[in-house]
Amino acid sequence: MTTVRNPALAEAGHRKLAWVRARMPVVAALRRRYAQERPLAGQRVAMSLHLEAKTAILAELLREGGAEVAVTSSNPLSTQDDVAAALAELGVAVYAWRGATADEYDAFHHQVLDLEPTLVVDDGGELTARLHGPRQSLLPTVRGGAEETTTGLHRIRALARAGRLAYPVVAVNDARMKHLFDNRYGTGQSTWEAIMRHTNLVLAGAVVVVAGYGWCGRGVAQRARGLGARVVVTEVDPVRANEAVMDGFEVLPMLEAAVRGDFFVTATGNRDVITRQHFDRMHDGAILANAGHFDVEVDVRALKAGAVATVPGRTEAVVGYRWPTGATLWLLAEGRLVNLAAGDGHPAEIMDLSFALQARSLESLLQHPLPPGVHPVDPAVDRWVAETRLEVLGIRLDQLSPDQERYLAGN
Repeated sequence: MTTVRNPALAEAGHRKLAWVRARMPVVAALRRRYAQERPLAGQRVAMSLHLEAKTAILAELLREGGAEVAVTSSNPLSTQDDVAAALAELGVAVYAWRGATADEYDAFHHQVLDLEPTLVVDDGGELTARLHGPRQSLLPTVRGGAEETTTGLHRIRALARAGRLAYPVVAVNDARMKHLFDNRYGTGQSTWEAIMRHTNLVLAGAVVVVAGYGWCGRGVAQRARGLGARVVVTEVDPVRANEAVMDGFEVLPMLEAAVRGDFFVTATGNRDVITRQHFDRMHDGAILANAGHFDVEVDVRALKAGAVATVPGRTEAVVGYRWPTGATLWLLAEGRLVNLAAGDGHPAEIMDLSFALQARSLESLLQHPLPPGVHPVDPAVDRWVAETRLEVLGIRLDQLSPDQERYLAGN
């Protein structure tokens, strides 16, 4: 059974799938092998990821490998209804639509878990949380999972520290071919694509405040600078703050940055990064966007409660809140993940790497069972993705000579 908004949108969704499918060559290499070997035969895969075209290609790949697949979205606003309709036509059980209420969102996740999964693919730990809560009865059938994001790993590692994590989870986010590319180049590009699409404002000469200088924050800051912005970074980690300084960015506390910013982008994975005390200091026209996973980095409740009026923006993804100071502050995508709730997510070439890692990590779990806990991606899998990508690009590398290998080994 499938629950999508409008099956008639499938034709448009298939066009999106065809576009990205042709631009995901590492996944294509896996698909050719999966069609012959069927390494996931007999497996039931439950997925909670942002339901757009690249995610659909991953679901298609896992099904090609022999798995039964059910998917929902890890964000109520990141489902693309045409993609969901197309994916359902391809034989994947889809439970999602854009703009799901909190109750619908929860129900969709439970419907996915009705598959009684043997493998779990998470983006934010939503399925894992339910499997260790109201759906604990399903835990004996789960052989393992893979987590895509920093935020999800925070939740899953908390379960592990409490001694409650019941199955092995591969930390896909921590793989070099994931966070060095997806988090930095993917988030950097897709965040600004979404912001610029919905604001149509110039970045050159503007002051951009980036909260957090992890890999996502680095990408957002670097792309803003490349577009001519003056970038201010806020941080709580002294090492990362030093990195930002030596990368050429100004570092300030958010209270000081709030006075200066034209655009604010949060990328911390934490809550209450921009709050009422910061709203009080912002100038008229400031743009607020979140590039972190959950809608808690900008205190949206405080913004709504404190506003004296709301003002419609140039698109449905932009809402203005008139603050008692007289300034109108413009919030994008309801404070949710802006690049997916108000955009198309990361470029296909980036998600090609991340989703190849996801699929190979599931294979690895089946071939080499692990104890419950959070585990790194097999270095051989990380290297395979890197080498396959270079092969596709026609890039060749030098090779270590036997003498060099012995030297590095200390012999």
